[in-house]
Amino acid sequence: MSETTRDEIRNVAIIAHVDHGKTTLVDCMLKQSGVFRENQEVAERVMDSNDIERERGITILSKNTAVKYGNTKINIVDTPGHADFGGEVERILKMVNGVVLLVDAFEGVMPQTKFVLMKALSLKLPVIVCLNKIDRDGARPAEVVDEVLELFINLGADDDQLDCPFVYASAKDGTASLSPDEPGSDMKPLFETILNYIPAPKGDPDAATQVLISTIDYNEYVGRIGVGKVDNGFIRVNQEAVILNHHNPDRNEKVKISKLYEFDGLEKVEVKEAGIGSIVAISGISDLKIGDTLCGVENPVAIPFQKISEPTIAMNFLVNDSPLAGQEGKYVTSRHIRDRLYRELNTDVSLRVEDTDSTDTFRVSGRGELHLSVLIENMRREGYEFAVSKAEVIYKKDKNGKLLEPMETAYVDVPDEYTGTVISALSERKGELLNMNSISGGYTRLEFHIPSRGLIGYRGPFLTDTKGNGIINTIFDDYGPYKGDISYRTTGSLIAFEAGEAVTYGLFNAQERGSLFIGPGTRVYSGMVIGSNPKSDDIEVNVCKTKHLTNTRTSSSDEALRLTPPVILSLEQALDFIDTDELLEVTPKSLRIRKRILDPTLRKRAAISAKMKAGS
Repeated sequence: MSETTRDEIRNVAIIAHVDHGKTTLVDCMLKQSGVFRENQEVAERVMDSNDIERERGITILSKNTAVKYGNTKINIVDTPGHADFGGEVERILKMVNGVVLLVDAFEGVMPQTKFVLMKALSLKLPVIVCLNKIDRDGARPAEVVDEVLELFINLGADDDQLDCPFVYASAKDGTASLSPDEPGSDMKPLFETILNYIPAPKGDPDAATQVLISTIDYNEYVGRIGVGKVDNGFIRVNQEAVILNHHNPDRNEKVKISKLYEFDGLEKVEVKEAGIGSIVAISGISDLKIGDTLCGVENPVAIPFQKISEPTIAMNFLVNDSPLAGQEGKYVTSRHIRDRLYRELNTDVSLRVEDTDSTDTFRVSGRGELHLSVLIENMRREGYEFAVSKAEVIYKKDKNGKLLEPMETAYVDVPDEYTGTVISALSERKGELLNMNSISGGYTRLEFHIPSRGLIGYRGPFLTDTKGNGIINTIFDDYGPYKGDISYRTTGSLIAFEAGEAVTYGLFNAQERGSLFIGPGTRVYSGMVIGSNPKSDDIEVNVCKTKHLTNTRTSSSDEALRLTPPVILSLEQALDFIDTDELLEVTPKSLRIRKRILDPTLRKRAAISAKMKAGS
């Protein structure tokens, strides 16, 4: 084997905790490398191309881009920072020769920092640490450097990895320097550090082709697009190749390479061939999967590939069968919903979709509530109408038949005055307090070990308990022994008694019983949840009831009825609120909570039978 180094290429991934500024940093590198014209209008976070990514300010899918610095092409992969999209991070790292670990100079090491760094160190990748937001009020670079080095030691980094360079940056201002005390003028120190510290890709140009597919993109016009790095040999247009998969020995398929692209800035540029170290996109192979290796026919060998972490949470997607079904959505049948869910598997490697005994119900498993809620939001925007059940965790059994459940580490930053409330709430949800530290600005950081199901439905109450000032970050830890029953909700539902249109008089009477989710003029049906009440039992109310007309007139009875503004639930809040006997009806225009069994008599019978079963 004659190994060659491609000095003119660097492949690097930007990894970090959510909201530490990865996408802003990539924007900055693109601008300063001359990808955009000087007078070109460039949107903020140009790499977050998906609407939901822009609205929520999070990266969901990894993105590839490339910049030129001098004579070197730097392929950059921007990865998600949220734990629910960790499946993206795991596989991206196989495509690069090193990483830039971005850490907020104020927040310091966070749960996802630990997760992404652990993945990089396990693959023996060199790490450049970039302390971002160095200009932020309260930035504490010296302490954060110590936190990062402590994390390296805790994760078992070797001496070479510990001897990593530190860069101090303000991605917002487009500056970087090698010292926290010297303000930079541009991103040159970061570019130079990448060139000096991230190794150039190596491989054998004379060997048979080997390209590991690490990402799948999907395009309506060309179908599946596989993205991966050329590890050995060359890949050429019209070349015959064989698809193998390290985890699937039966995979052996002959294909022809019809279209080949490399990345240049934000564009994919068509090329005739690519050599070792190049990150390429390949279209025209209909069933290309993540983890597949495209090999030369003369010596096909699959590249080992890390298995993606399994989903920990699941919910059912059902055909909407409410009395208002089919009136707002474009795609409503089980075939439509099934096709769309299975199509999502083209690009989302952490998702699982299974058919169930019912042709109208599909079980969808993912890495967390956010993971599944993004899929639900995308589907409703595309015109789909369906219903979903409450999220539930996926249990396992150990070899002795003992029940195991997914456990998470939760890091909670709260104003000091709310620590007691949060500790009490999470303890009720079987959380165990591991650490409690005071951080700057009158905040306390709490660290909990808690079952994943203890966090389902908690974000809403958490924001209420901390008056919107708390921050909670969670990361999957491992499966542990079942911790016992948890009560998800202490409040009951207000349920519409009959079908019709909600009127002010009916709502005025109903609001005395609890908080309403609807206003006048909303169409309702029997069994629809229209509010919550502070008691644990459900209450049926008639919000369509109008005032009886009488001949007597009094000044007080004719006064306008004052309604409290309804609580309009977002998708996440509605998913948090629903109980196990309820469904969320999702349409392009509406979100409605309903009882799974709409008929009140059948519902009461089912509740009695469930209590009797629980008692026995």
